[in-house]
Amino acid sequence: MDHKQTLHRQNVTRQFAADMRAALLAWYDRHRRLLPWRATPGRLPAPYHVWLSEIMLQQTTVVTVGPYFERFLDRWPSIHELAAADLDEVMHSWQGLGYYARARNLHRCARIISRDHCGRFPDTEDALKSLPGIGPYTAAAIAAIAFDRPANVVDGNIERVIARLFAIQKPLPAGKTILRNAAALLAPTKGNQRSGDYAQALMDLGATICTVRKPICSQCPWVASCAATTQGIADSLPRRAPKVKTPTRNGVAFWVVRSDGAILLRRRPEM
Repeated sequence: MDHKQTLHRQNVTRQFAADMRAALLAWYDRHRRLLPWRATPGRLPAPYHVWLSEIMLQQTTVVTVGPYFERFLDRWPSIHELAAADLDEVMHSWQGLGYYARARNLHRCARIISRDHCGRFPDTEDALKSLPGIGPYTAAAIAAIAFDRPANVVDGNIERVIARLFAIQKPLPAGKTILRNAAALLAPTKGNQRSGDYAQALMDLGATICTVRKPICSQCPWVASCAATTQGIADSLPRRAPKVKTPTRNGVAFWVVRSDGAILLRRRPEM
């Protein structure tokens, strides 16, 4: 089915979008995950915690990130303390999370926030995107979760939920724009709509109910409106294009050991 026809048949009016958000938020209020970086009901989120967790969660699972997040907070409870840390200390504490450019950008970003913003994070997507290590998704997530700004937050879990809700069959990664546009039809567009909770609710829905395999559709607050469930194709969405074979890359490494056992190390220059 063509995605435009699917979206049209879903009749995404303002009232439909509002009803969908209300149903999802009611579900979230009962079933939200308890995560070390997530503010409990009635408490304001800490932007430092939101930012730190979002950087760690890039390409990494929630289960893996939890202990690292808590160790970082124990060692550097504030953005100023992280900014004052030596990069080697930060890199050492990051070991095991992988994608080490994230740690370098984390440290650079902390220094900029501490030095140029008096320790306060910008609260808009555009301003956040100007900081090291913060791309469009992360900026939207921080703006929504930390500052309750209306934002269209779309990660892998949310792509899966939206693909199934609207039965969008355009394969990934080519279908990402279609999924993002479809997600925007439901996302909060103004203040006082619990933008942060809505974003986290969608993440939780994808992580716990609308899972990659064997989604628990009977417990989904959106099941009555889910086109993929109606068509019996939820398990097959989102579709993915066949993987392109990765070319083989060759390189040369030199290992220099002195007679006393010392190893020669050379640090790559910071960008």
